[in-house]
Amino acid sequence: MEQAFNQYEVWFVTGAQLLYGGDAVVAVDAHSGAMVSELNSSGRLPVKVIYKGTANSSKEVEDIFRAANNDDRCIGVITWMHTFSPAKMWIHGLQQLNKPLLHLHTQYNEEIPWETMDMDFMNLNQSAHGDREFGHICTRMRIRRKVVVGYWKDSSTQRKIAVWMRVCAAWADSRDMLILRFGDQMNNVAVTDGDKVEAEQRLGYHVDYCPVSELMDYHKAVKDEDVSSLVAVYFSLYDHDTALEDPNTEEYKKIWNSAKAELALRAILKDKGAKGFTTNFDDLGQTDGSHFDQIPGLASQRLMAEGYGFGAEGDWKTAALYRSVWVMNQGLTGGCSFLEDYTLNFAGKQSAILQAHMLEVCPLIAADKPRLEVHFLGIGIRKSLTARLVFTSKEGFGCTATVVDLGNRFRLIVNDVECIKPRPLPKLPVASALWIPQPDFETGAGAWILAGGTHHSAFSYDLTAEYWEDYAEIAGIEIVHIGKHTTIGELKKELRTNEVYYMLNKALC
Repeated sequence: MEQAFNQYEVWFVTGAQLLYGGDAVVAVDAHSGAMVSELNSSGRLPVKVIYKGTANSSKEVEDIFRAANNDDRCIGVITWMHTFSPAKMWIHGLQQLNKPLLHLHTQYNEEIPWETMDMDFMNLNQSAHGDREFGHICTRMRIRRKVVVGYWKDSSTQRKIAVWMRVCAAWADSRDMLILRFGDQMNNVAVTDGDKVEAEQRLGYHVDYCPVSELMDYHKAVKDEDVSSLVAVYFSLYDHDTALEDPNTEEYKKIWNSAKAELALRAILKDKGAKGFTTNFDDLGQTDGSHFDQIPGLASQRLMAEGYGFGAEGDWKTAALYRSVWVMNQGLTGGCSFLEDYTLNFAGKQSAILQAHMLEVCPLIAADKPRLEVHFLGIGIRKSLTARLVFTSKEGFGCTATVVDLGNRFRLIVNDVECIKPRPLPKLPVASALWIPQPDFETGAGAWILAGGTHHSAFSYDLTAEYWEDYAEIAGIEIVHIGKHTTIGELKKELRTNEVYYMLNKALC
């Protein structure tokens, strides 16, 4: 189990009934306890599984599900019908359950004991029967859930459970996620805006505007000695030219300013209990008082690496999504980042999109140790030298995601991508990634545009479409996955079908 998820639990509830007598329930209970114990000792599950016993009646189901709802440690419930459990007894509990649900279709015995199986054994081991009964009632009640089919000891089965657990952890984290917006959306950009009220209802997180003037109060309160100490940390962590360490140079002063901006952001985020933030390079504080001399890019890079959600130019949806990506990514090794589609490189089958930003790309995806550099940034209200971490991303496959507001619903768009090695960019000293959207450049980029995708996204080397399918299922939002089997024709059909579905669904509601 991952230390990052120690505060969480997933509850395991086994369906049974008293029809077959008390001895049968005792056997069911023993099997379930042994399964949970082995699942926890497998080393494959990031969250501890807590066995909550057998449910043999409607009241017992209600009691367990109510307790799950009221326990902040519980981030999801796994159900398994060891034997036949009449589904009508699950109705009232399912009506009340507000935690994510995983239905595990498995069996205690791996194989049928052909030579010894009798009617008693068959009555006791009826998962093939009971899980279909439970599945029916969930479908009739339109219960959103993940169904995992497979032998409980198999690594593939446990991997699917682990994926769901990570998504549940991110979902639980979003229940009290606060995103601070320092400034508004920029320049009438549509895709970074949206319905914040609906987002809180559907996705859980809350978005607050925070005046930059309030941030500047924190900026003024930062102590010089703390800034100097942080600058020393920068020099110890990152490659750099030793000339940058000269306090008499303008470059050193810019690094010092970046450290002060980081300390101010850290302080206000901590005081307000925020898990993410957005910035705006046209709103950096007033020149007649405390202000940033340029966008706090280095601070944003470092804060992202520690798990703060970030979105550029007021993009609160991507800030929240990146925070969820970071939570799901805990304990995995590939890394994740906020990224922006910047420019295209047409090169036949190697045609690709350069991902970058002015400064804000997370160092968790760096191929090598990041390099601390100071260069001129000629964008925003203050064009000046500013510090940043420069690197290129690792090569390999990953997955990027974005959420768009379509007016009547949120759509989660997911694209599998391949990060490839870029050529040097000596005149563009920023962090960057170069990727080929799957299944190929033309199809992937075209599908993203047809689906209404943003120019900002939350990327991970470790997450796959399966994570996002689980996330969309829990959230009850639309998902469009662009991958190796995507064709433009089929995607158009999917988008049109989805449009009809959600229009009808809204009308019926």
